Amino acid sequence: MTTHHESRRKFLKISGSAIILAPVLVASGNASAAANAALRTSLKYQPKPLDGKQCSGCAQFVPGAKPDANGTCKIIPNDNEIAPTGYCVGWAKKP
Repeated sequence: MTTHHESRRKFLKISGSAIILAPVLVASGNASAAANAALRTSLKYQPKPLDGKQCSGCAQFVPGAKPDANGTCKIIPNDNEIAPTGYCVGWAKKP
């Protein structure tokens, strides 16, 4: 019987921890999205090119799976919705 009680206690501890941590994990995801939005704003990111400059020609851009798919940017962490036709003031010509 002690094994049953021990496994029940373990289950309750894990369940309680999960309930407590769930809002923290959700909030941290929202904080990251908010930080990316603030960073995008400060870099004046736009989903269309400016004066012939676009993300696909930038040294900071990491392309997606297909040439026309969204990619990521080395300057904006955890943001995988950077358009290859986008532009920001951090643009630097590929070498």
